[in-house]
Amino acid sequence: MKVLSLALMFLLEVSICLAAIKTEVISYKEGKTELEGHLAYDDSMKGPRPAVVIVHQWKGLSDYEKMRAQQLAEKGYVVFAADIYGKGVRLTAMEDAKTVSSQYKNDVPKYRLRVKAAIDEIAKNKMVNPKMIVVMGYCFGGIGALEAARMNFQVVGAVSFHGGLTTPSPAMTKTVRPKILVLHGALDPNVPTKDVEAFMKEMNDAKADYQFIAYSGAVHAFTDKNSGNDPSKGVAYNEAADRRSWRHFMDFLDEVAPVTK
Repeated sequence: MKVLSLALMFLLEVSICLAAIKTEVISYKEGKTELEGHLAYDDSMKGPRPAVVIVHQWKGLSDYEKMRAQQLAEKGYVVFAADIYGKGVRLTAMEDAKTVSSQYKNDVPKYRLRVKAAIDEIAKNKMVNPKMIVVMGYCFGGIGALEAARMNFQVVGAVSFHGGLTTPSPAMTKTVRPKILVLHGALDPNVPTKDVEAFMKEMNDAKADYQFIAYSGAVHAFTDKNSGNDPSKGVAYNEAADRRSWRHFMDFLDEVAPVTK
């Protein structure tokens, strides 16, 4: 009976903790384009706190980003999973994702505006300390996070998980104020060594405060369990890299935007 009582108490504590996490659909705009993001936060916390903006992978805002938002909200952050593509644009076919994501990769100023719209949206939220916002992204979203840092948007940190590193005009990156964390698959075929070297030169020239961590054996999309388990395809989940990169991300957040409970 004692063991049963302890088990019930544990389940009750877990349910109370989960119940405190609230989610909302947030409508906002960039220019005339309607966007629809996902907000997650711990309703039991009071006062302004740090925020994290999540920029989605190439298929658009999905359950994956919402899952990560839940994890971060449980840590005490106000989390906003951004919508880059527009309300209702949620892709399933890889060919469609390639086409739509390429529109933003080829029009970086437009992509920057969409990322900035999400940052501006969360910055005005009363639960958020606007001086402690971090932007992060996965794959396609990692590109957006780094562009936010290059443009010195209203963030203290930018984090890329297995994202692209190039930018159209690296020489234009004169000064980078946000701290940067790049979490990279050492065998990612989408990010060749020349891109890594060019990125480091760009950041060094801009005197950026950055960390670049490469995970051995990891290819593209190493944090996504839906990516399969065959590294030879260039896209695969890697449990060790997923676990280690999340730990490195938590350490980064503790440094640049710590939550005080």
